[in-house]
Formats: sequence, C-alpha cells, structure tokens
Amino acid sequence: MPEYPDITVYIEALERHALGHTLQSVKLTTPFLVRTYQPPIQALERHSLTALRRVGKRIAFGFSNGHWMVLHLMIAGRLHWNSRRQALAAFTFDNGDLTLTEAGSRRQASLHVYADDTAISTAGLEVMDCTLDQFASRLTADNHTLKRSLTDPNIFSGIGNAYSDEILHHARLSPVALSQKLKPAEIAQLLEAILDRLEYFTELLRRRTGPGFPEKVTAFLPEMAAHGKYNQPCPRCQTPIQRIVRAANETNYCPTCQTGGKLLADHALSRLLGKDWPKSLDELEERKRFLTGP
Repeated sequence: MPEYPDITVYIEALERHALGHTLQSVKLTTPFLVRTYQPPIQALERHSLTALRRVGKRIAFGFSNGHWMVLHLMIAGRLHWNSRRQALAAFTFDNGDLTLTEAGSRRQASLHVYADDTAISTAGLEVMDCTLDQFASRLTADNHTLKRSLTDPNIFSGIGNAYSDEILHHARLSPVALSQKLKPAEIAQLLEAILDRLEYFTELLRRRTGPGFPEKVTAFLPEMAAHGKYNQPCPRCQTPIQRIVRAANETNYCPTCQTGGKLLADHALSRLLGKDWPKSLDELEERKRFLTGP
C-alpha cells in the first residue's frame, strides 16, 4: 500500500502534470470504484484541478467548482500518466491522461466525490508536523504493540506495513513492544526514527522520479533494511532478518538490533510447534541442522 513517501511523491508529480489543467472527461471500467453517488463523478468534468492534498494514505483532488475527489489506492492501486495500461479509471485532462490501475483480481481501491472539503479528514496524527508531547500522548493513549500503533490510521497518519518495519529497525525497537511500556527516551527515539526514515525514503523516491511521473511504486525497495528482507543480513549487524506472518501481513525485524536476540513467535508456526518453537537464533539454527542433517 502506498504510504507517506509514495503519496507525497505522487502529489508532487500531479502538481507538475495536472494542477491548473481542466478535467475534460472521466471514464470508468468498473462501477464499484466510486463509493459515493452525490455529487456524481461527472460533476468534476470541465472544471480545472486547483488543489492537491494528502489525507493519510489518500490523495484528495480539489476542483474549481469546489468539489473534491478522494482516491484511496489501497494495496495494489497505482497511478500513471499517459500510460497505455488497461485502467480501472481514466481522467483525461486538457494536457494528458491520468489513469488508475489495480493489480490482481481483488478490487479494493476506492474513490469518493464530495461537494466540498468539510468531510475530508483523517483521525490519525500527522507525525511529520507534531511535537514530541503530541506524539507521546497519541502513542500512549492505548496500550498497543508498536507495530499496531504505527500502522493504525486512527492513531498515526500515513504509515503502513512497509515503513513501520523500517522505522522500528532504525529505532532499534521491537515491533511487539507495548506503547505504554516505553521510556520517555525510547518515545523520542521512535519519533526521531519516523522523521528520519520517512524523509529519507521520500527524498529517495523524489530522486528516482525526477521530473517525470512515479511509475514503479512498490513496498519493497533495495535500500530497505528490514522490510521484505527475510533471511537476508541486517545491514547493521549482519544477523539474518526474521519475520512474523499474520494473515496477509508480514513484519520483518532484526533479533539482534531489536529484540535482544529473542525470536518473536510467528502466529502460524508457533501454534504448530508449540513448546518446540525456538526462542533464539542459536536454537533456530540447531533445529535447522537437525532437520536437514549434516
């Protein structure tokens, strides 16, 4: 799912390509994309794009008639400029075409149209603009794991599965540490890691996009230290990155840097193995040698 860095770079590209231009027509290939009916999406046609705004992980488009269109790309939705890909939606401006595609068969991307911007908001705290006190207050309001706290859009805005792994690795904090158990220094350390990693990856994506349009938006980047790096060496200590798999989500972490050498229980495997679940990397390697033989 595109997160803060991806959405920021998308908006900057849209400002270069579409801002100030007139939306001439909208074509949809599926009726399920648009989740509102009043005003109709056709009410945006023949009006110029006057504003762009990030709302959490969504992109809000403001038009000259006061109406707003809010697009949530979800996991597999992507935007393209003047692309020939088969699209779920095509927005034809007076200077080019903005198209929306979605990989796979699941249709999760959504589009809402509002008469004005009064309904456009996010419950999550904007971490890039908050104070340490505001961050600490929101983080410790409830006692969740850090992974849950960072990725809950009602707690913090714009952070998802991929960048939460990078943030926690950079902060040297366990993904299952409880928010209300953190010391003040660790809370400050976490906020510093959020700012550092989101700024770093935003700038990285800016350089890769250049003056064009971001066409290779992915949750897996070579520069990532933990996310998507299962069994690869941690760039800081060379320990193999480990993972916790729960449903469709995977959390990646370094046992040495983040959990004091402890292996976190994977939901499926730990239930299967029970008391035989290895508690450390040494135990894990010993089990592997036993299973594979000399």
